[in-house]
Amino acid sequence: MSTGFSSSSSRFADYFVICGLDTESGLEPDELSALCQYIQATKFRDVARGQLAGAEEGENFEQSPLRRTFKSKVLAHYPDNVEWNPFDQDAVGMLCMPKGLSFRTQTDIRGPQFHSFIITREDGSRTYGFALTFFEEVTSKQICSAMQTLYHMHNAEQYDILHTPPTPRSPEDTRSTPQQLLAAPSLSRLQRFNSYDISRDTLYVSKCICLITPMGFAHACRRVLEQLHQAVTSPQPPPLPLESYVYNVLYEVPLPPAGRSLKFLGVYGPVVCQRPSTAELPLFDFPLQEVFELLGVENVLQLFTCALLEIQILLYSQHYQRLMTVAESITALMFPFQWQHVYVPILPASLLHFLDAPVPYLMGLHSNGQDDRTKLELPQEANLCFVDIDNHFIELPEDLPQFPNKLEFIQEISEVLLAFGISSEANPQCSDGQSKLRGFRSGDMASDKRNGNLAGSPLNSYLLRENQTIARLQALVKRTGVSLEKLDVKEDTSTNKDSKVQCDEEELKKHQLNIHVREVFANRFTQMFSDYEVFVIQPSQDKEAWFSNRDQMQNFDKASFLSDQPEPYLPFLSRFLETQMFASFIDSKILCHDDEDKEHTLRVFDSRVDKIRMLNVRTPTLRTSMYQKCTNIDEAEKAIEMRLYKIDHTALHPHLLDMKIGQGRYEPGFFPRLQSDVLSSGPTSNKWAKRSAPAQWRRKDRQKQHTEHLYLDNDQREKYIQEARNLGTTLRQPKLSDLSPSVIAQTNWKFVEGLLKECRNKTKRMLVEKMGREAVELGHGEVSITGVEENTLIASLCDLLERIWSHGLQVKQGKSALWSHLLHYQESKEKRDATPAGLSPPGIIHDTERRKSDAGCAMPPLKVSLIQDMRHIQNISEIKTDVGKARAWVRLSMEKKLLSRHLKQLLSDHELTKKLYKRYAFLRCDDEKEQFLYHLLSFNAVDYFCFTNVFTTIMIPYHVVIIPSKKLGGSMFTANPWVCVSGELAETGVLQVPKNTLEITFECQNLGKLTTVQMGHDNSGLYAKWLVECVMVRNGITGHTYKFPCGRWLGKGVDDGSLERILVGELATNTTETEDRMCRTPPMQQSPGMMRRFVTISPNSKPKLNTGQIQEGVGEAINGIVKHFHKPEKERGSLTLLLCGEYGLVWALEQVFQHGFKSPRLFKNVFIWDFLEKAQVYFESTEQSQMTQDENWQMRVRHFCHFMRAINSTPRNIGKDGKFQMLVCLGARDHLLHHWIALLAECPITAQMYEDMALLKDHSLVNSLIRVLQTLQEFNITLEASLVKGIGI
Repeated sequence: MSTGFSSSSSRFADYFVICGLDTESGLEPDELSALCQYIQATKFRDVARGQLAGAEEGENFEQSPLRRTFKSKVLAHYPDNVEWNPFDQDAVGMLCMPKGLSFRTQTDIRGPQFHSFIITREDGSRTYGFALTFFEEVTSKQICSAMQTLYHMHNAEQYDILHTPPTPRSPEDTRSTPQQLLAAPSLSRLQRFNSYDISRDTLYVSKCICLITPMGFAHACRRVLEQLHQAVTSPQPPPLPLESYVYNVLYEVPLPPAGRSLKFLGVYGPVVCQRPSTAELPLFDFPLQEVFELLGVENVLQLFTCALLEIQILLYSQHYQRLMTVAESITALMFPFQWQHVYVPILPASLLHFLDAPVPYLMGLHSNGQDDRTKLELPQEANLCFVDIDNHFIELPEDLPQFPNKLEFIQEISEVLLAFGISSEANPQCSDGQSKLRGFRSGDMASDKRNGNLAGSPLNSYLLRENQTIARLQALVKRTGVSLEKLDVKEDTSTNKDSKVQCDEEELKKHQLNIHVREVFANRFTQMFSDYEVFVIQPSQDKEAWFSNRDQMQNFDKASFLSDQPEPYLPFLSRFLETQMFASFIDSKILCHDDEDKEHTLRVFDSRVDKIRMLNVRTPTLRTSMYQKCTNIDEAEKAIEMRLYKIDHTALHPHLLDMKIGQGRYEPGFFPRLQSDVLSSGPTSNKWAKRSAPAQWRRKDRQKQHTEHLYLDNDQREKYIQEARNLGTTLRQPKLSDLSPSVIAQTNWKFVEGLLKECRNKTKRMLVEKMGREAVELGHGEVSITGVEENTLIASLCDLLERIWSHGLQVKQGKSALWSHLLHYQESKEKRDATPAGLSPPGIIHDTERRKSDAGCAMPPLKVSLIQDMRHIQNISEIKTDVGKARAWVRLSMEKKLLSRHLKQLLSDHELTKKLYKRYAFLRCDDEKEQFLYHLLSFNAVDYFCFTNVFTTIMIPYHVVIIPSKKLGGSMFTANPWVCVSGELAETGVLQVPKNTLEITFECQNLGKLTTVQMGHDNSGLYAKWLVECVMVRNGITGHTYKFPCGRWLGKGVDDGSLERILVGELATNTTETEDRMCRTPPMQQSPGMMRRFVTISPNSKPKLNTGQIQEGVGEAINGIVKHFHKPEKERGSLTLLLCGEYGLVWALEQVFQHGFKSPRLFKNVFIWDFLEKAQVYFESTEQSQMTQDENWQMRVRHFCHFMRAINSTPRNIGKDGKFQMLVCLGARDHLLHHWIALLAECPITAQMYEDMALLKDHSLVNSLIRVLQTLQEFNITLEASLVKGIGI
């Protein structure tokens, strides 16, 4: 609809086509579609009779001959060819009669059926077809006797099952439901369906007449075809020969130019069509009413969301026209975006293998009205949206995000529908396609103002006064004497001769409803993307260079755009911004600098966005999720009504052609082949030459038409846009012409290449997002990645894997092809493992290979096992579906950095792959498969927590090992140790550790990323002193191992007398990676930079740093905290690590207080805490002695003493350094640290306890320290519970 139209075509229709039975070639079975039907039929028969499949091997065509499909042919098309739209015989033949020929007898229902179809060319431009199928009597004796013979054969075969007659296939066009047919007595049923007697019955065969047109004027074409059919079937011959009417519609009726309406004459009455102007929404002529009646608003919106996220969509109905109406409606409602992938609203029966396509598609599948959904075998359903139109229901893929403001949106659409008397629920009564809107008149629109749908008097509104076209139309309307303020059209136009509307009431209603609904949908996007232009990244290089690097370029600043959006929009928007349709939309924006060369949809969209901006000038658009209703419905509706009240142009009437006498007379009841000599070319005489539209139109509208046909102007731009479009898409529509195996193979090869390319782009995009490329300035992506975005990218990777795994499947089992393959592998592996030990096949060696880890021998690494990871997933009771299990398994493998390795192992079982996949499948193309695994390998460069962060409620086994120092053997240690492990999500509580083994395994709910371990002992026994090197904790599912360094004593009278310590840990990396810190991307803490060079701490020696180094240390620690708060909330690492970890704030302040500290005796350590306690005593005494100090000073002193007392009176056995750590954390939390430093620097105790050169005695250094600490004031620091346990402040 929206892409391009053949610009050279200025005619209403390009071809008139007749399809049907070719009596010369006789009855040829339509093999492919017959085979599909046969497969369905046998399944249906077996179910119906409760027999096992294959119990009765009938002939392939065990259906009765009347129900079989035979090949239809294009019998004639006029003219032979037009250069701007070459005639595609195969495609037209297939789509005019997608199921081939059907036969009926006089007992069947044989009403004419209308349907439309679409042919998409390689370049994405489209041609429309409108077909009317009807039945004609078969006159050929050969055909009748052939049918009789087929029946004799069939009845002989069927004789043995006469008493259990097969359930009948209801004819495609009958309206009767299977239940009614089954209710008929079985004998008459047999006679009706299984008999054709040449002497008694009349045989009818289907025939189809069709118009191929450049634009989709569905209503007009339907009327033309119905009138032509009527001319043949009515008792009176038509006024002129049929050729005159066909000639007229082919050569003398022009396309109406943009913004104009056109009237021309059919055989029995006028036909009106109108085309929107370049400032309106693009042409769309299918009834949206029908879509809402069939599916209901809720379902339509869900389907719309699937289409926007480029999920595979399969429509299913027994009416071709319904398939087309739903497909065209959904793609039309996407304005300004355009569906970029395979688009086949009617999939011919012979193309069913195309459902295997591993790409996003929107296809329509014809049902025979009898099989229900469960009988339909679809190659892939992991990410499929299945729409059963006739039964008003829709199956959605798992975890589909909600469309923003979904409820308000549904409310607004429902109000529009109600104003037209349509229910917002699916309406089962509308199976007749069109439900009539008789009771509603335009006059009722006035009363509708109360519903808030229409503004007061719209024509006086400011926006309309600005609009010149509307002003012109207004003047025009005044001349025609219609008052727009109060539209009052009489109800029955047929009796009311002076009525102004030039088309029937029904048609006007359809246009009004369509534009109302489309405006409401378009308004959602103008609101959502009102400031999108700000985020478009204009390329710095010239277009040629931009094109050659298009794959790698980011054309839109997604992170900034998303950070502006309300939280509830993010799940949908973050996925939508990744789609091909969004990328193409932005590409066309980049390529069009000025309004002149903008493509039609983009120009209309931009002008609407500008309007919204103009209205919001006073209050800049604050991003809220406030719902803004659509306000420009009236304007759009008036434009349509104006065109229909006054027709701009009437085409030349049909007239007699230059035909020989006797030509053009035909037998009534039969649609003839027409005289090709008169129809083969258009008028040549000067009078009509070039007269496709009046001259004044041509001048005025050349510009307009030019802009609308922009896509096919063969200039440089066209090439660019086309290339940009084809980047992500390989195919728009299957080749309908030649269905030889080689073509099918070629199609599959295109898919394989496409999948590989997609894999390359996805892995690259995910890495760029994760790593924060140095190459950001090259337009390569943004530095940060939000949790939502990471989930989006991983979900789209899972979707890609599902599509790869379902390409070329032999037999489908379950909804997830990947999980099904894994289960097969698991089964065969378990069988093989059951073999006696000596005979174990060599394949098992892979599994026992262990993963090295720098945890040393203290914690043997987990075995790498694909099966074990599957079992973990199978044990998670929260995951109920196969698709969910496959996704969880992918997430787990990503987190363990084993995805590529696991998949390689899975695919190394060649026997299994051969058994499950056809030869052409992606997984059996060795080179592509290797490259694919190689791309996945690149994920190992970054740390994902995509499993831990998503499955937050599952139970996980943890293994804890305490490693005592090797120097002083802990073997004499007599007390009972305990630990308590905390993570970002939860903490364990106190766990006793057996003192002989010092390790413990326990299971608890997912703790998230681990942050701290509290450990201590009960001080019992003779020797309760214990030097601990570190504690190791491992997650038993993801294999993540955390190391919590300690290096201190726990015990009374040793070190600082602490019986418990709080340890801060970080993820231990695998030694397989280099020791270089930088290769682990999202660093668990900011890189310590300079500090590493100064310090090598052995547990006991205190490092000596100079003041410069100390200042730098404090600066880096504060810097880390500031950076932490500048990240979006979802991406922040552990704050505890920045406060108490290696080189954190506590460490930095420790260096400050230790600098120049006098150590009194040789063997006694003095701790900072001792100094602070003395200072506290001093402050308390000065407070008592009422020494006059200002209010501020007293306030600070009171705080300081209060905190000191609280920490000293805690029941916990933390030592002096632990208390200092607690004080620093609380001071940072309550923004008091800089006050305390100032107090202590002035305190006389400092003079006693510090050397003269100490940092605390240097005023300028203390002042700069205070300034640095003040930067923490703007942050709201929340402390982890484990840091402040037992303190009630």
